[in-house]
Amino acid sequence: ISLSTRGASEAVVSTQSTVSSTATPRTRYGGKTTVTLIPVRNMALLTALRGGPDTVTLIPGDGVGPELAESVTTIFKEMAVPVQFEEIQLNRELMKDEGAFEYAIKSLKRNGVGLKGVINRSADFRHHNLEFRGGLDVYANVVRCMSFEGIKTHHTGIDLIAIRENTEGEYSSLEHESVPGVVESLKIITREKSMRIAKFAFDYAREHNRKKVTCIHKANIMKLSDGLFKACCKEVSEDYPMITYEEQIVDNTCQQLVINPQQFDVMVMPNLYGNLVSNLAAGLVGGAGVVPSKSYGENIAVFEPGARHTWMEMKGMYVANPAAMVLSSAFMLKHLQLNEAGDLLIKAVNNVLNKRSCMTIDLGGQASTLDMTKAILMELDALA
Repeated sequence: ISLSTRGASEAVVSTQSTVSSTATPRTRYGGKTTVTLIPVRNMALLTALRGGPDTVTLIPGDGVGPELAESVTTIFKEMAVPVQFEEIQLNRELMKDEGAFEYAIKSLKRNGVGLKGVINRSADFRHHNLEFRGGLDVYANVVRCMSFEGIKTHHTGIDLIAIRENTEGEYSSLEHESVPGVVESLKIITREKSMRIAKFAFDYAREHNRKKVTCIHKANIMKLSDGLFKACCKEVSEDYPMITYEEQIVDNTCQQLVINPQQFDVMVMPNLYGNLVSNLAAGLVGGAGVVPSKSYGENIAVFEPGARHTWMEMKGMYVANPAAMVLSSAFMLKHLQLNEAGDLLIKAVNNVLNKRSCMTIDLGGQASTLDMTKAILMELDALA
């Protein structure tokens, strides 16, 4: 099915199903490697029982995003999971068309679930990833950074969750030049949104059997704004006596992450600190290519790589690591209650990374995006 939005430019939209017409094993993904996959249980029957496949909005984004999205759609097709993608080609150039952007927002709201790459800032300095978060009110960004046995890093045993308030703070985009040469930028912190993200963090910790929540702030300097955020976290913590609550100043947090990252469990923080901390933590466990993330609103969930880089200079070369995007898609499957398929895919990616059987250049190897995809398919075949 091909659709297009109205406007000066067209956002190319296609719906492609990854659902197998049968539940029999299939062989594909050419080359010298032959992969025969047995679908998880009986996916055809599962699809029928669910009343048809779930529709997910797929926005590959800029740079290497389309190559990473291709890896996911290939794997989903081979797994025969009951998911169909409404793919929207939306990037830095197409974002100039307001109709294209509005169509993408409507698609995400309609489907309730999205898998998204990163969209570059356009020439007019609009930050489109921010516009998505604001337009959808996906207020809670969750990044999980964990160590992999096969990735050599300075630290081992890291397993932390960075939860970031996604809609205000320094990212409110409220700046102006009051007089020539003097720019004022407004940081917005509200009680309503601080209480909301604090409750989300504690609920997340409780539901995922986490023992500690640390509030990251700079209230020693920004006494009103960060002071309000810290006070809200403290207030919410009193409703969760089973969870240890701590507070830490953000600059000390960055040092502690480098010295002793294992001390952290769940971390909750305002927008800017969340960006800094999640990228730092990603670097500790292997980099942008292995860290997934998800963002939640009241009735929507968007899954994307945890460290938001487009890697424009490598576009079309198929050298990017697809692990982060594939892991994000696996967590999306679990969100859709396809837990067995999601867990199987997570295990397959973990096995590839831990065995060092196929490493892309960011991890010190020479494998391509396609090589990594094949390796994940081989692990799925072995696990099925």
